Amino acid sequence: MSDAKIEEAKAALRAAAHKKRAAFHPSLRNDAARAAAAHFFEGVSLETGEVVAGYWPIRDEMDVKSVVARLMDAGQPVCLPVVLGDEQPLELRIWEVGAPLYEAGFGTLAPPEEAPRAEPDVIIMPLLGFDKHGTRLGYGGGYYDRTLATLSKRPRLIGFAFALQEVDLIPREAHDVPLDAIVTEHGVRNFEKKAPVT
Repeated sequence: MSDAKIEEAKAALRAAAHKKRAAFHPSLRNDAARAAAAHFFEGVSLETGEVVAGYWPIRDEMDVKSVVARLMDAGQPVCLPVVLGDEQPLELRIWEVGAPLYEAGFGTLAPPEEAPRAEPDVIIMPLLGFDKHGTRLGYGGGYYDRTLATLSKRPRLIGFAFALQEVDLIPREAHDVPLDAIVTEHGVRNFEKKAPVT
């Protein structure tokens, strides 16, 4: 499949995924987020001191604020992403206990500019869709792709999504880094390390 055809296919998948997720009733969304958070702590092992990058949810993304708060309460280092600009990688800032968060664009909140930077061991990722191979359908901005390319080590990538966000197949390009696991309201699913590149 040519790059143009892949982008066309992904654009169609994104449009359908936005509609599907937006139609999910808010009360069901909240219940699903609580169930997914419980599954995360039951099914994902973290070493003491591992840095976990979370995210501040926007629009109708699965809300992981309770996961981030529980990690911080347990003393796990947590960082949040900051968008610095188009075509730039995300800046990952440590959120220290008691530190305020500030508006960081796109409706997200992030630690202040003077917060320490971090390279995460685990990244909890928002997404629009995922498939059985662990291919992640993002928003098309490439922020996570650029960020992963700048890191000195590959972190574990854990998507958080509603089960209804699963699609049959997402075209995968060479630069697309697959998820290691997906967490939904139904549980944690781990993926094989390799899947075919489209």
